[in-house]
Amino acid sequence: MKYALVTGGSRGIGRAICVKLAEEGHYVLINYTSKQEEAENTLKLVREKGADGEIMKFDVSVQADVDAVLGVWIEKNPDKTIEILVNNAGIRKDQLLMWMSNAEWNSVMDISLGGWYNVTRLIIKGMLVKKYGRVVSVVSLSGLKGLPGQTNYSAAKAAVIGATKALSQEVGRRGVTANCVAPGFIKTDMTEGINEKDFKSLIPLNRFGTSEEVADAVMFLASEKAAYITGQVLSINGGLYS
Repeated sequence: MKYALVTGGSRGIGRAICVKLAEEGHYVLINYTSKQEEAENTLKLVREKGADGEIMKFDVSVQADVDAVLGVWIEKNPDKTIEILVNNAGIRKDQLLMWMSNAEWNSVMDISLGGWYNVTRLIIKGMLVKKYGRVVSVVSLSGLKGLPGQTNYSAAKAAVIGATKALSQEVGRRGVTANCVAPGFIKTDMTEGINEKDFKSLIPLNRFGTSEEVADAVMFLASEKAAYITGQVLSINGGLYS
């Protein structure tokens, strides 16, 4: 049985990734923070694909929480190695920097960057022992280009890209790869307040992307077919920025 963990797996892109992993026969650990019903719905979709999994409640930004749930799961399951980690958890708190509060800055940084550290540091050890693993982190167009009103989000995602590139050089000799996918405008809960008509003319493919399209890219990087790809950022933005 191949095990995979998706942080922020209860909805949107995270849910689509969980379903794709299930289609490939993985046992999926679905992380969520507060919306248990949504996480259970994702688990239901995983099981409908003929796979199995479990929901795992912890706040990626709180190291003690991660250790108490994920760390304990790892300790209690020494014969089970998480071979695929998808760091997807993240939030947006958009605001111009001059008006941004400490809470708006810290919460975004803590979940995207702090969460990446808290979760990856635990799972990478097992991958190194097994000499196989895939770490795929969902970043953003914002982390590559920078977007006004998103200094916090842009900084957090850019930092994850830098951390991923460094990690890829630390673990490559042990058969572990680390990559990012950078979605542009994708139809999810996070873009509900954005009018697609106002922005699609800026996108060469003239539309927003779907969660399933992001999930397909994640699955490629998480597969054995991507064994010679590491330290890279794959943009999924319809040609908006490269």
